[in-house]
Amino acid sequence: MKQVRPLSITGGTLVTPEGLREAPLRCADGVIAEGAPQDGDKTVNAAGKLVVPGLVDLGVFAIDKPAFHFGGITRAALMPDQSPPLDHPARVRFLAQSGKPDLWVHPLAAATKDLAGDQLAEIALMRDAGAKAIATGRKWIGDSGVMLRLLQYAAMLDMVVVTHAEDAGLVGNTAATAGEMATRLGLPSAPAEAEALAVARDIALAEISGARLHIRQVTTRAGLDLVRAAKVRGVAITAGVTPAHFMLSDLALGDYRTFARLSPPLRDEADRQAVVEAIGDGTIDVIASGHDPRGPEDKNLPFADAAPGMAGAETLLAMTLTLVRDFVIDMPRAFDLLARNPARLLGIEAGELTPGKEADIALLDPQAPWVVDSREMAAAAGNTPFDRQPVDGKVTALWKGGVSIEL
Repeated sequence: MKQVRPLSITGGTLVTPEGLREAPLRCADGVIAEGAPQDGDKTVNAAGKLVVPGLVDLGVFAIDKPAFHFGGITRAALMPDQSPPLDHPARVRFLAQSGKPDLWVHPLAAATKDLAGDQLAEIALMRDAGAKAIATGRKWIGDSGVMLRLLQYAAMLDMVVVTHAEDAGLVGNTAATAGEMATRLGLPSAPAEAEALAVARDIALAEISGARLHIRQVTTRAGLDLVRAAKVRGVAITAGVTPAHFMLSDLALGDYRTFARLSPPLRDEADRQAVVEAIGDGTIDVIASGHDPRGPEDKNLPFADAAPGMAGAETLLAMTLTLVRDFVIDMPRAFDLLARNPARLLGIEAGELTPGKEADIALLDPQAPWVVDSREMAAAAGNTPFDRQPVDGKVTALWKGGVSIEL
């Protein structure tokens, strides 16, 4: 579905990488265009709204169009943890076409066959089939030799490697971070240092290989300090996080509610505050939803037996806006984290309101109040750790390539 008639959005406030500005936005032939509105354009009055880029969600585990559209997401990078895994070009090619025309799916190639962590997959063939990056999946590759070969190969192909940072030997099948809350609740736990160990190893190998490394979630002060220091040294490293780890601490586990059973697990309050600081100082580059809808069969279990994961697409934008209201970041920085930076990592011409970029656009009412309700979510399952939380900020209109999407 291609844009037939040019679109002009007037009266709104544009959120651009350079800042906020009052100006019309015109798009034609599916891309953002230079110049003022013209006769014959379809005109939309955005008075009182922010005009923002469609979100680029880096690292989802399921394609959930209604939830993505509610949250203003126009592009989603799909993790390889599918059934079967995305370790074959045909699977990548199929999924790269699966969301069109109103959602673009960008599959991430499995780093290893069956995501088993031992044999490299056919990454170059998957790149040619549409894979935009390489990912280790839900798990860390424990074999350093395999990880180094992966990074060397990725550097040759100029592809980002998206990794999960928890030392599997320490984490095993635990469900919480070691500390007072895990002890009180009697939950199997692993030390927070499991993250720092994994981050340190992967940074060292990235430095050796010259590869681009994106650690999908960095959730501890120790891990963030390692990323910060590596950036100073010039290592090509970026870091991400999901809203759960800057909004919640392990105190949220107190009632054994399995919607708060996540991977990595929620950390203590000091680490939560470290994540907020890292978002503010630029150490964290991406905020993603980690969208992983889990039904009753996965969540209505004892806490330690429940599957980790949260339905995050619908709450991603609203939770990130809390950082703007708390003066941690400004609005342009919020959309760098949610759209511009992930688009750049994936090598796609989207994620910002700049002429020549894809016309993926949302209208945002940043003051619109609503209440997160797991029973009424558009997602395939409502396993949100933010259930019953009042929030502000709602997408009121959405365009993909200049074509309106029904919300």
